[in-house]
Amino acid sequence: MAHKKQNFEEKDAQILKKFKELRDKHPERLKEPLKLSWSNWGFGLESLDDTCARLSGAGLSYIELHGNHYGPDLGYKADETLKTLKKYGMKVSGVCGMFSVHNDLSSNVAHQRQAAVDYLRRSIPFTAEVGGHYLLVVPGAVGRPVAYDATEFERSVATLRLVADLFVQHSVLAAVEPIRADEVSFVHTIAEAKEYIAAVDHPGVRHINGDLYHMQSGESHLGMAILEAGETLVNLHVADSNRRALGEGSMDLDTIIRALYLIGYNQGNRFVSAEPLGPGGDPYVAMNGKPNAKDLDELVQKTVSYFREREKIVLEA
Repeated sequence: MAHKKQNFEEKDAQILKKFKELRDKHPERLKEPLKLSWSNWGFGLESLDDTCARLSGAGLSYIELHGNHYGPDLGYKADETLKTLKKYGMKVSGVCGMFSVHNDLSSNVAHQRQAAVDYLRRSIPFTAEVGGHYLLVVPGAVGRPVAYDATEFERSVATLRLVADLFVQHSVLAAVEPIRADEVSFVHTIAEAKEYIAAVDHPGVRHINGDLYHMQSGESHLGMAILEAGETLVNLHVADSNRRALGEGSMDLDTIIRALYLIGYNQGNRFVSAEPLGPGGDPYVAMNGKPNAKDLDELVQKTVSYFREREKIVLEA
């Protein structure tokens, strides 16, 4: 009996066929490699100097900065950040906006929505000052999977609109991130992120930040979801299936890389940002912890080398 492909294999095959057609007909579109970055908030209390030394030593040119401007006196200072980046020859891909119940765009507590507005008013100009291209936005608090009520979507949309002009003013892209249902109460998929963006209906809010870990829960096929996101996708958080270093799980990275090239992701300022936060339900403890430098060195080296190895194999196969 002839082997009948599983459903996901059929989709893999469709992407492979399209990729081969692109490679044969337009090889020039594959010449520029994907831009690889690293999201550093999981490095906790480590200094930016130590982080940049590690990342640049592994061959990375970009970093996604922890959006740590939780108050007027907190977070990275633009001049000091630029000095450190220059020292290591690095650039900022974007800033990972962090949204909790304390600064929730969708909250039914007014001062928490105001905190989200104030947070964005600090974070957007900073992103521009350090040369970042996007700021990650989560419509509802991470760590709050139960809905407040039936109108949190509408509140979130209305609150984000209050600062949407700032994205245009500072030439920063708002990158809406869908997150798995175990962590947020709404906007779990690429399709739902598009619905949210359409509801905001503002030129400053037009893009998506994907995350493979969350996409495993919400999407039927990672490669197809990337194709669905298309030109709206500006950053993609990557880790293996177990949220560890790339190569340590069962993630089909080759299909993901093919899908990214199919949407022209290697062109312009669009990034693949490693974010291997480890397994478990709450990776946010690491945000305020003291990391093991040796473990982080290994994590970065494994991920970067494996990604570039698979990219080369995909392009040359």
